[in-house]
Amino acid sequence: MVTGGARHVLDLLYPPVCPFCGKISPEGICAGCRKKIVYVREPRCMRCGKPLRDEIREYCRDCEARSSFFDRGYGMWLHREPVSGAVYRFKYKNKRNWGRIFAVELAEHYEGQIRAWGIEEIIPIPLHSSRKRKRGFNQSEVVAGILSELTGIPCRTDVLFRIRKTVPQKQLDRRGRKDNLMGAFGVSREWNACENVLLIDDIYTTGTTVGRAAKMLKKAGAQNVYFLTISIGQGI
Repeated sequence: MVTGGARHVLDLLYPPVCPFCGKISPEGICAGCRKKIVYVREPRCMRCGKPLRDEIREYCRDCEARSSFFDRGYGMWLHREPVSGAVYRFKYKNKRNWGRIFAVELAEHYEGQIRAWGIEEIIPIPLHSSRKRKRGFNQSEVVAGILSELTGIPCRTDVLFRIRKTVPQKQLDRRGRKDNLMGAFGVSREWNACENVLLIDDIYTTGTTVGRAAKMLKKAGAQNVYFLTISIGQGI
């Protein structure tokens, strides 16, 4: 754990910067970028939380077309610039220190919902071991761990595993995403399943990833699986 004095020294050596514009910003997200980022508000899909253009609709097209193994979830920001660029740099440019900024934002906006869901354990979407070694960290695990610190809810990284190496989802179409994750996740046989689980991921697009993970957790005994993500796509 970093003490207050050590953190002050680190801030002097490596001044905190806004993840969206890169300018020095002791408060994390600078005032200018706060005006640009879009927090997802109502109306939004009653299952996955995608923002909807039509106030009359209850579900996005994806959720209308198929059932899902997760019960409900939300994305914090709309996945467009400057958010999309920040999430990319967080994952692929080793900006893991931004995980605290994102986790604090999630806690500030969704801790009440987390309590209402009765969440007992927070579980990050895992990377395959080979990809984690190459990247050096799992971005979802970073956010989940800090969210755990902020809420006091245990973060479990020993429950859900990526047991098959897959192609990055962003490279595939809708059908390809579904096929790509067939048999991709496994759950530890040692897990004493709890009733309410919260999955953490960076981006929600079609819901294939969290859906597959939720399916495996429910097969292992979880009753309800919810999710939160840093960003989410626009619903239709």
